[in-house]
Amino acid sequence: MRTSRIRTAALATVTAALALGLTACGGADGDSKAAGGDKAAGTSQSRSASDGDAKGGAEQAKSGGDAKTGERSTTASGGSDEVANKATTAAQQCRGDEMMVTAVHQLADQQGDHLLITASNEGDKPCWVTSYPSVKLGDDEAVLPHSKKDNPGGDKRITLQSGGTAYSAVNLFDYGSKNQTAQSFAIALRGADGQDGPSYSVDSKGEKPQFRWNEADVLNWSTEKPYDF
Repeated sequence: MRTSRIRTAALATVTAALALGLTACGGADGDSKAAGGDKAAGTSQSRSASDGDAKGGAEQAKSGGDAKTGERSTTASGGSDEVANKATTAAQQCRGDEMMVTAVHQLADQQGDHLLITASNEGDKPCWVTSYPSVKLGDDEAVLPHSKKDNPGGDKRITLQSGGTAYSAVNLFDYGSKNQTAQSFAIALRGADGQDGPSYSVDSKGEKPQFRWNEADVLNWSTEKPYDF
């Protein structure tokens, strides 16, 4: 019983002190103003996360807020474009070691004779390719030029997620004399600066793996097959 009386008396004292404080500060409205200053620091992140004002969002970005808070905002409000941009930024250049490159000789001895090149990202992280592959056919040391009939925009980066695939093709022109013959070629990936990476040997497959050419050129990387037969 003694404990109960002490608690009751203490509660009465706190209630009286609270009433006095409200009267001195001008009632509940005054209390809100007084408490607002104390709560400002604790609730600033909540307000900035839920506030739709664009200016406030820009100021928060400039101030370098909490990284986790920024990630939550991007995930909640970002669309597919933002996700794609984030993935592209995080991806590294494809070096070649993580790539599985194959080539199929198609339309042998026919018009449109070409090597379809398929490059798949076998790594566990995204990487990007750009421009067109650097290709040397057979024992020829000359790097094939880019096809003049190709679509523009090959300087863009194509991000390949793990398991993702990009395509290119070598157009073969055989005029029937002074042609060269091979069944394999060397391929290297180009960086954003246009420089070639390490070269890798690729064997041609298909009904007639061996191919001939007098002249040849290469197409840009693409997420779709340039020739689909």
